[in-house]
Amino acid sequence: MIKVEKLNKSFGDLHVLFDIDLTVNEREVVCLIGASGSGKSTLLRCLNFLEVKDSGTITIDGEQIEPDTHDLNQVRTRVGMVFQHFHLFPHMTVMENIIEAPIHVKKIPREQALREAKELLAKVGLSDKENVYPAKLSGGQKQRVAIARALAMKPEVMLFDEPTSALDPELVGEVLATMKKLALEGMTMVVVTHEMGFAREVADSVIYMHDGRIVEVGPPEKLFGNPSEQRTKEFLDSIL
Repeated sequence: MIKVEKLNKSFGDLHVLFDIDLTVNEREVVCLIGASGSGKSTLLRCLNFLEVKDSGTITIDGEQIEPDTHDLNQVRTRVGMVFQHFHLFPHMTVMENIIEAPIHVKKIPREQALREAKELLAKVGLSDKENVYPAKLSGGQKQRVAIARALAMKPEVMLFDEPTSALDPELVGEVLATMKKLALEGMTMVVVTHEMGFAREVADSVIYMHDGRIVEVGPPEKLFGNPSEQRTKEFLDSIL
């Protein structure tokens, strides 16, 4: 599904990602964990081509994607992304937020876009909010709308960049429940998260990053229960 080889990324003199190798299989949930500044979000943004790599390769569905040979906007329709902050259009209702990209980017007929948006709002538990503006929603509701909006493009993979870290603690559960439902339905997902309980329960594979490098990869029961690397153990001991 996604294969990353020898990926490097710098911002000026700051080398942020070092020789990243990563494979995400279809229908797999991969969680990226690590301290702030370890490169997790930059890696995710490279997978969505919001950041352009310095070197290495990113292959999606067997196709190596390069900025000078591919329409990156077209690639992004296949790779949905949900951000820490919701980025909803404040002047549009929930329904208008969801149908905007399918109609204007994918050229889906409005009636079809509306019908599919209603189904997505039901999926994320917000059927009663379709005519509400974002200012009237809680943080958890906004994030669930953001998830529905990303799903409206029918992506092959969903990227989540710390989707609950901007939420009040009591609202985290509703967003994680929505993500668990997607995982059960077989959506391929890469999730940057501080929610270790979610990673332990839902992930097929957990990746621990430190200082721009992948330190350890493994199934959650192994990585959380008996990590191989001392650096992983120290990180988990500091947060669990």
